[in-house]
Amino acid sequence: MLIVALEGPSYAGKSTAIRHLRRTALGTRAFVSDCYVKHISHRDDIPPALTASAAAQLGAFERFMEIETTRVAEAAASGRRLVILDRSVDTLLAHAYALDALFGYGVHHQLHHRLQVLPFLRPDHTLYLDVPAESLHLRRKAAGHTAAESDYFLHEPAFLDHAHDYFVHTARQPVTRELTVLDAAADPDVVAQAVEALVSFWAR
Repeated sequence: MLIVALEGPSYAGKSTAIRHLRRTALGTRAFVSDCYVKHISHRDDIPPALTASAAAQLGAFERFMEIETTRVAEAAASGRRLVILDRSVDTLLAHAYALDALFGYGVHHQLHHRLQVLPFLRPDHTLYLDVPAESLHLRRKAAGHTAAESDYFLHEPAFLDHAHDYFVHTARQPVTRELTVLDAAADPDVVAQAVEALVSFWAR
């Protein structure tokens, strides 16, 4: 089984790339899993991006790992040789890494320890879509979401910097076996085609 994950900040173009892949020959022969939050039916049940304590951050991780357990079972049951993930457990670790840096929660190492005894899909390849903060803001504004979500923690500069560091600069390597950073500042549809080309190469 070949597992490919797409990572990057919110509005980086992951969903656009996933939609594109679903329409290609790759999509017809792959098991494709949506982002964690899309597996939660009610918006109010989604753990907050800005948790209020270390205990709350640990609780959010456990909630998302329940979804990861389901992903593992569904991927195995699909019988597909190619698995494409919209975010992986590295998302959860990057989030914890950023909140540790910002608030001193100290949970990142605990989550690594928990992963040793929990089922999860370890990507063979992860594509990190790298987009400047200003471009992310403009995309969110164009989508009409800035008024409804004026305080958007996932786009706060400090959070973006630390989450980016987890994937690109941290001394502790992400869970994925191989990380590729893709400049995704271009039009998301163009980026989606670049994603398709890379996934096609890996899936040969």
